[in-house]
Amino acid sequence: MQLNAKKLSLAATATMGITYIICALFTAVFPAFALKFLGWMMHLVNVEKFAGDVQITFGGFVLGLLPILFYTFIFTYILAALYNRFTKA
Repeated sequence: MQLNAKKLSLAATATMGITYIICALFTAVFPAFALKFLGWMMHLVNVEKFAGDVQITFGGFVLGLLPILFYTFIFTYILAALYNRFTKA
């Protein structure tokens, strides 16, 4: 079975974009809990020391979103192309 690299890449990119938007909204609405949650995920006891004064701005949101979308598309495309190459008989 061959994968359509472009369609898979677009689906993965849309998924990451939606996930990023949800995460940014959650962080904007609940900044203290989001910081605590980040500490839990990174196994940090004192996450405020590293990211205590982080603010979400529209510019920061866009500058974070664009590379996520770009890299997700590129890496998924490479993954699909390699998959297709490795599964050829």
